Amino acid sequence: MRVFLIAFLFFPLLCLAQSYNLKPVTTGENTSIRGMSVVSDQVAWVSGSNGSIGRTLDGGMTWIWTKPAGYEKLDFRDIEAFDENKAVIVNAGSPAFILLTSDGGKNWRECYKNLDSAIFLDGMGFWDAQNGMIFGDPIHNKMQLLKTRDGGMNWQDVSENLKTDMQLGEAGFAASGTTIKTYGKGLAWVATGGSVSNIYFSDNYGYSWKVYKCPIIQGESSTGPFSMAFFDAKNGVVVGGNYLKDTEHTNNVLLTGDGGKTWKKPARPVAGYRSGVTYINKKVLLATGSSGTDVSNDGGMNWHNISGLSFNVIQKSKAGNLILLAGNKGEIYQLLIGR
Repeated sequence: MRVFLIAFLFFPLLCLAQSYNLKPVTTGENTSIRGMSVVSDQVAWVSGSNGSIGRTLDGGMTWIWTKPAGYEKLDFRDIEAFDENKAVIVNAGSPAFILLTSDGGKNWRECYKNLDSAIFLDGMGFWDAQNGMIFGDPIHNKMQLLKTRDGGMNWQDVSENLKTDMQLGEAGFAASGTTIKTYGKGLAWVATGGSVSNIYFSDNYGYSWKVYKCPIIQGESSTGPFSMAFFDAKNGVVVGGNYLKDTEHTNNVLLTGDGGKTWKKPARPVAGYRSGVTYINKKVLLATGSSGTDVSNDGGMNWHNISGLSFNVIQKSKAGNLILLAGNKGEIYQLLIGR
């Protein structure tokens, strides 16, 4: 493990007098990490290809890797962790599985299995320790929606709750498991892309839905929103672009102040395709992707590039300040913000 710090530039603007340092905490595992759940400043979990699950109990200093027996070839694109022992994982592609561990990854229980050749689950969100939802690409024009009321032990197909059919070529992206966002008591947003981009919104735990247009770059199978975050019920952000042209930055970040009904472009966008975005606080946001990482210190209106390193996902601790980024070859970095 490398323990040195890689320091990146200070912003030239005086109003951005902070330093952003990326510290590598682990690398070399044969997995492309896309799922991440940072529980606290000590506990975090990641998931990726080749059936790999990683867990740290000391803020990223050391990592324990495991592969659920019988599922070693799966690509686990999303993970939701609740503490150092309990986590739920979901894979992309067919067949689809949802697994749950209650003993820190030593043993995994199969909670859902779907052998349909068209099944492709994209992301997962939990409102609380019991209630969660997973969405997936359409089958017969219907977005796939799964819901749990018992902490992930059992999942019910609630796809019929969404009455609107998806359009031809419209789908979700499983780049980081973050094109679904759950918040508060029953609020949920799902972002789709491809031929068209929409935001699907529910305010009652997925029992009914509204559909809002998302004017991000779209029209091709490789374009659209790849990550979404909400600071509260009204203020949110989507990032994405074209993953086949990851240095282009045309219309690849949008902001909302009304819960996703309408979206606006920032004054200065992120520097390229981005597959992960998170709020540090209401003013400070971070976005990352295969062509680098950007920060905004004004609520998302102006973005500045702080690194050219390639990552897939970024998250901040649910109950602390730990910020982790992860990408290919098992790379996990900690982002340190200082003055």
